[in-house]
Amino acid sequence: MGDCLRKTCPCLETLWVRLFGDKKNTECSNTVEGISNDVADDECVEISDNGRRSFTRNPRNSMRRDAPQPTESAIYMALWRFEAREKDELSFQEGDLFNVISRSGDWWTARKIDRNGRVLAKGIVPNNYLARGESVNAQPWYFGRMNRFEALSQILSPENGEGAFLIRVSEKGQVGYVLSGGMVSTVWNRTHPFNTLIDLVEYYTTHTLGSVSCLGEACTRDLSHSTVDEWELPKEEFTLGEQLGTGFFADVHRGKWKNSINVAIKILKNDSLNDHEFQREVQILKKLRHRHLISLFAVCTSSSPYYIITELMEKGNLLNFLRGSEGSQLDLVSLADMAAQVADGMAYLEQQNSIHRDLAARNVLVGENYICKVADFGLARIIKEPFYVSEDKKIPYKWSSPEAISHGRFSNKSDVWSFGVLLYEMLTYGGIPYPGYNNYEVYRQIIAGYRMPAPEKCPNLLYKLMLACWSDNPADRPDFKELRSKLENINRYELEQ
Repeated sequence: MGDCLRKTCPCLETLWVRLFGDKKNTECSNTVEGISNDVADDECVEISDNGRRSFTRNPRNSMRRDAPQPTESAIYMALWRFEAREKDELSFQEGDLFNVISRSGDWWTARKIDRNGRVLAKGIVPNNYLARGESVNAQPWYFGRMNRFEALSQILSPENGEGAFLIRVSEKGQVGYVLSGGMVSTVWNRTHPFNTLIDLVEYYTTHTLGSVSCLGEACTRDLSHSTVDEWELPKEEFTLGEQLGTGFFADVHRGKWKNSINVAIKILKNDSLNDHEFQREVQILKKLRHRHLISLFAVCTSSSPYYIITELMEKGNLLNFLRGSEGSQLDLVSLADMAAQVADGMAYLEQQNSIHRDLAARNVLVGENYICKVADFGLARIIKEPFYVSEDKKIPYKWSSPEAISHGRFSNKSDVWSFGVLLYEMLTYGGIPYPGYNNYEVYRQIIAGYRMPAPEKCPNLLYKLMLACWSDNPADRPDFKELRSKLENINRYELEQ
């Protein structure tokens, strides 16, 4: 009877499934263990002949809500809080989710949604406040198009623990997504449909796959050192490209890892750090990970000169960017937003009891959508006391506080002084601090009470922030948490005063 009704009224398939069960899933469960099930029509967790499981979703079942396509639309996440200033703008908090409707220049029309996809509001949002959020491509477990043998090679890596898994797109065009992981027996999923792969992964990290244990950590991938223990890589794996910049401690080049992945390669100058100090600080930098700090990927220390490998920010350092055609056109709102990002990264360092000691526009890198990340930890130190005393003679005078120059006393508050100089650089679009003064003259002028005048067209509010950063007494200077808050909450009206 069930077969007859299915054929007569296929439009009521959902009802027939409730009454008579899912015939297709029953057919799927007859798959022979030990044989690849990559072309099965329905979702299932299979066991293959190598003892590994694969979960398949077939793009042909496009009408089923538990079968998303490999090209599912991206969701964007708010990086920071934004307060609407016009009626058609949309206020939001850090972490809010959006579906973008249309893109037009720096402002996008978007729907604010909750975790279940329900629309909460609609309006105009600044695109540089958003990042691709819960899209498949953004997930650490998503490895893109890959065949079964490549997936097996990744999973069998010694860095992976029990329960490690990845999701890939099968090279067989009719298959779709495949979940590959540890050794299990065959399991069929009939009762839990999922709107997205993210929902599926979240569910099975806390629920067993039938008789199978829960999903564990995402499979490690090459150059993803948040999970890989071994950071040392041979220089032969990297290809040097054009030089992007030079400084006290290193030259920076564009490069490629294994001729495929873009990276930045910092080549340390031989006399910049001794071996012990370098190794100690690399261990520290591995732990400093934040959305507004450059991520360390690898080091090459088998021979001199040492390499430090980091992510590549396509727009280069902030100093050169501001002096270029694109950066020189930025308005005050954009500059204040970028300064807030730098303050956010520095607030994290402050929270981690870390001091930078060389904060300047040349050591901030800019990426797409004007995302800023603090870089160049060549002078960075982790501190247990409120300040750090150094005999290092390589001090960037024009960015350093009086106590750092005179006594080598560095602290988070000396970084705040440097941040004030960074603000000056930004509001002069890459201008040179203390123009016309040499290092010795700068120090003499500062201890005599001289402070740089406000840059042309600099809002009074921002100049007051600079002067606060340049207070003689370190205790009177704001901390980075306060600076971040003030910069994030500046509105266009205040910048016009």
